[in-house]
Amino acid sequence: MSEPARLSERLRHIQGHARLPSVVAGVATAGEVTWTGGAGDVPGEPEDTQYRIGSITKTLVAVLVMRARDEGLLGLEDPIGRFVPETAYADATVAELLSHTSGMQSEPVGPWWERSPGVAVPDLLRANDGSGRVAPAGAYFHYSNLGFALLGEAVARLRGARWWELVSAQILEPLGMSRTTYLPVAPHAQGASVVHFTGELQREPHQDTMAMGPAGQAWSTVTDLLRWADFLATGHPDVLSSDTLAEMATTRLPAEGYGLGLRLIEAAGRSLSGHTGSMPGFLASLFVDRSTRDASVLMTNATAGIGTEWVPEMLLGNDEPDPVEPWSPSAPVPPVLAGVPGVWFWGNTAHELRWHRGQVHLWEFGDPGDAFVFDVSGDRMVGVVGYHRGETLHVVRGDDGTVSHLECATFVYTKVPYDPDVAIPGGHP
Repeated sequence: MSEPARLSERLRHIQGHARLPSVVAGVATAGEVTWTGGAGDVPGEPEDTQYRIGSITKTLVAVLVMRARDEGLLGLEDPIGRFVPETAYADATVAELLSHTSGMQSEPVGPWWERSPGVAVPDLLRANDGSGRVAPAGAYFHYSNLGFALLGEAVARLRGARWWELVSAQILEPLGMSRTTYLPVAPHAQGASVVHFTGELQREPHQDTMAMGPAGQAWSTVTDLLRWADFLATGHPDVLSSDTLAEMATTRLPAEGYGLGLRLIEAAGRSLSGHTGSMPGFLASLFVDRSTRDASVLMTNATAGIGTEWVPEMLLGNDEPDPVEPWSPSAPVPPVLAGVPGVWFWGNTAHELRWHRGQVHLWEFGDPGDAFVFDVSGDRMVGVVGYHRGETLHVVRGDDGTVSHLECATFVYTKVPYDPDVAIPGGHP
């Protein structure tokens, strides 16, 4: 099998195994793009369709900060209060914010910022009064989205322009990353969340996060991110030097596995730098081997389903995954299953019941390969795979229609672990 065919098969494996509505990816070898692909319902050409990149945005902000450092506008040990005096975290240093060792809380005060309309910088600063601090500065690594909001505001004030204007002028234009934008530009994916137990899709909002934008606002494509990955390996005379990027890609203790705005991982027998990203409806992964310029990029429009730090192992490694059937969203749950998908217990053993590809799948947690599978016909569910083959799964409901328990032969599944000394009420017809 050729290398492009092998990578396409791996991407199909990822899409089917992780239940991703769509996924796009690319690989570069020695700095040259050698493969791009897509799986699932990609709304455009895989290499040119935008997805939200989440915290990969932080790598853009980190480069802005390091540019300012190299120009003598700030120092890594400067307190952020020198640039944003209103913040209650004024004593946190630039280096601590870049390496997530400042001790400040991970998220800003208020509603879930990624799913809520953004707030202006003054409102963000007033709301976060320092009471959310989780540790003394330098005590340990604690990832902070709030910290990168402060870094974005700091460079904005230093340069007299909005942080995204700086990203566009100082980074994207010199590197030719014309498909990396603040808001989505078609063709782009719609953010989605896969309902865990039914496989149906729910749309996720594409909020403008405003003051929190430096933490995860940007949208990009496979082509642009592979260009960005190679920049992180080589530098660019008009953006940032290779020496400064090497400094960024060095562990900044106590942040083991994190440098200055870059994640550092070991995967596929390599030392890689880059970042992962997540926003409602999206996941992303970008990593590069700085010594070889080999890189992997992946983006998907799913809130969960795949460990993004695991992607380089799949795309740059040599393992051969087992074939997986492509995944697509489920049809609506039939009436007989209303209120049934979810967690059920057989004795004290937890099971997961899913509506999956038009069938009922019931398995012990952690072992979907041994699922009991039931076909649904009208109001009857009959086992077709596993120990319950040929048996009928009965949904026992109370007088008000709510589900009491499930019964298949003498196997009774309840919503909470049941007491073996107490009889199960009800019973199937």
